[in-house]
Amino acid sequence: MEWLNLSDSINLLALIGAVVILALTIFIVGGYIKKMRDSKAEGELTEEEWDGIKEFKNDIPIGWGMTYLAMIVWALWYWFVGYPLNSYSQIGEYNEEVRTYNAKFEEKWQNVDAETLTKMGQNLFLVQCSQCHGITTEGMNGIAANLSEWGREEGIITVLKNGSKGLGYGLGDMLPINEVVPGVFVSDDDYKAVAAYVMAELSEAQKTKYPELVERGRRLYATATCNACHGEDGKGMGGMAADLSKYGTPAFVAEVLEKGKRGQIGIMPSFKAQMLTDKQKEALAYFIYSEKN
Repeated sequence: MEWLNLSDSINLLALIGAVVILALTIFIVGGYIKKMRDSKAEGELTEEEWDGIKEFKNDIPIGWGMTYLAMIVWALWYWFVGYPLNSYSQIGEYNEEVRTYNAKFEEKWQNVDAETLTKMGQNLFLVQCSQCHGITTEGMNGIAANLSEWGREEGIITVLKNGSKGLGYGLGDMLPINEVVPGVFVSDDDYKAVAAYVMAELSEAQKTKYPELVERGRRLYATATCNACHGEDGKGMGGMAADLSKYGTPAFVAEVLEKGKRGQIGIMPSFKAQMLTDKQKEALAYFIYSEKN
């Protein structure tokens, strides 16, 4: 039988350990059964009494104590030296198979065109994301984030008006901008201006629907103290806040997928640990940012 392959050192050590434990158990239990049968109750009693019954002041049996200590030492060795950290496991084999498959997947689709990436992203979205964000990416009436606004000025405007929660940045959640600096944003054009400045000047996307508002947005970005958290360059002060230079690019989608998010209907899990490859994250971004979406 394959599971009893004695040429495997782990199987052999496990078998030896089981035999030793069984022999010690029989020896010790047999000794105590003999004592229970032949010995008389004698020794020093404790002062406490329950219904006329007192307890003996017996030390821990030497054999039992040594066995207990030996089991602790063996358990520590088993976990940290022998198995599973340094040896075969089904989980380890599965993870290795996933890594191998992902490497082949990345190589196969390394130079894929934008149209194929978008289709790939749509399929991934329908399987992984549509349960919360809806098949149209619009967030099912506010239950989850509206991804049709993501990476666009509309997404920035929504965050400025409503704040942003659940991404776990070091500086905490972002409050609605009018709660941070009351009276600075007095019209819709003010929100559009900051969004235009972020998209045209700070983001690597370098595009905006409101080019005439960029300079106004530059002034408001400083006046509204956006730079206090995101920095003058928008890069988020070393990860303390969102990196606006990535906003509207596949890298921003990948960052959110890796961080996860605490939303209104629960926690969006992190997709960092082998759940999606880098190419699949890029594909999701292409679909989310596509004009058809």
